[in-house]
Amino acid sequence: MEYYELHPETPQLRYINKAVEVLRKGGLIIYPTDTVYGIGCDIYNKQALEKVFQIKNDSYSKLFSFVCPNLKDIAKYAKVSDYAYRTMKHLLPGPYTFILPATKQAPTLLRSRRKTVGIRIPNHPVALKIVKEFGSPIISTSTTSRRGNVLINPQEIKNVFNSQVDLMLASGILNGRLSSVINLSEEEPEVIREGAGDVSLFV
Repeated sequence: MEYYELHPETPQLRYINKAVEVLRKGGLIIYPTDTVYGIGCDIYNKQALEKVFQIKNDSYSKLFSFVCPNLKDIAKYAKVSDYAYRTMKHLLPGPYTFILPATKQAPTLLRSRRKTVGIRIPNHPVALKIVKEFGSPIISTSTTSRRGNVLINPQEIKNVFNSQVDLMLASGILNGRLSSVINLSEEEPEVIREGAGDVSLFV
């Protein structure tokens, strides 16, 4: 695994570009978000997606979210109601995952049985810079131990995933709270998981 430490507010572009190069070659990266470190790959590379499922030891029924650079891009992959748009505009970028009805452009492996997708716009310059430079969304699934515990220390993450991932961009120890998951695919919003993002708007 290639390993680089980035400034959390002004990340070095040369390292961002190395991550983008790995993604374009179908590789896997680890990168910081506003909650925890994420394992990422090109959402349109099926082989890369399958590697992520294997690493996480998850079945294909598990819904993986993905990172978009802005709200405008979300409309390509999800159907966004007026209410959903206003809500996301108010809360994003931020520590939320929004579940929305999928469009046909969303990869099949990332759609749930209910034809929904999970979308993130994390408030972290490294994650946003990666997807902006890459020009396409990337997977966002947390770095966890075999027991399912979230790993937030870069050195520990490096040791665990060294042989499974091609590159890691480190940006210090993160807060360790997962994103709040909000389902906006139905008429009424539903809090699926209360995490780092304030959910008082939905309860």
